[in-house]
Amino acid sequence: MGNAVSIKDLARKFKCAPSTISRALNDHPMINIDTRKTIQEYAHKIGYQKNTISLSLLNKCSKTLGVIIPSISHYHETAIIEGLEAILQPAGYLLNICVTNECHALEKEYLNRLYANRVDAICISLSQETFDHSLNEHIDLAISRSMPIIFMDRFYHESDVDRVITDDFKGAFLATEHLIHMGCQRIAHLHGPKGITVSQQRFRGYQVCLKKYGREVDDELVKQVMFSPESGIEAAKSLLDQEIKPDGIFAVNDEVCFGAMKVIQERNYKIPEDIALVGFDDIPLSAFGPIALSSVSRKSKKIGEQTAHLFLSKMNGMHQHQQFTLEPELIVRESSQRNHYS
Repeated sequence: MGNAVSIKDLARKFKCAPSTISRALNDHPMINIDTRKTIQEYAHKIGYQKNTISLSLLNKCSKTLGVIIPSISHYHETAIIEGLEAILQPAGYLLNICVTNECHALEKEYLNRLYANRVDAICISLSQETFDHSLNEHIDLAISRSMPIIFMDRFYHESDVDRVITDDFKGAFLATEHLIHMGCQRIAHLHGPKGITVSQQRFRGYQVCLKKYGREVDDELVKQVMFSPESGIEAAKSLLDQEIKPDGIFAVNDEVCFGAMKVIQERNYKIPEDIALVGFDDIPLSAFGPIALSSVSRKSKKIGEQTAHLFLSKMNGMHQHQQFTLEPELIVRESSQRNHYS
């Protein structure tokens, strides 16, 4: 059939009221079991599908969750989605995934469209442009609506919101402290994009750790990068061109660290003897590269799982805002393990 089959079409076929067809399709005990079976089999044969939009308007529940993320090119975001899906798919929910590519305008558009489509909640990791330019009006408007908004990973700074994040500060502190324990004297930091919460918190963890051990932050050892291997390459070249080179590097993420690793090897420095490396995210490749990379695991999939549980609690009537901060874990591998230090 060219057009979608409706309940009214089925009602005409069986010469009964549309309400009778609806009850039969939903296994209502008021309808004889044989009649139910006959109608259901015929509906399946001709390709009838329930009108989920109409049902969502009727039930005030679409069984759809809006997910807005800055990228799907990194392991972290895809693992978050896997975590969401692992919990919500068995519960009957569909994920409507929107990718902003760090663009504020797209983020704003997606928020409005998801709200108009009556999703049950929106889970969002904010874009870089939203942070960079403090463009918060669309976030304030979204929060003011009755629909639940849950912040994941990169969060809005208002305290009275629902969010699930990793303790990026602690993860960076652990990474820097480990390099100190490995005997590193000049520890560089490849600093992520300014304005983004995760970049700020990791830099702060690096700063506080150095100061705890009586060291000053040397601006020459802090290089700005994006979240890409290419930016890690350029930053590492700049560091290794200095007269006094670093003997340890803590990078904002693993991809940046792999870019730095490439430059270090091309210039014939030994890892970790000459320069020790620690990344962040613990992507799967970290354990299987030519030199296994030490990294901070921020439990990416668990962020998605915890967000899903938080969402379900909202659907079950939880009105109080909840904040979850997951504990990071430093995974020490070949790139930083100097066995003659403790």
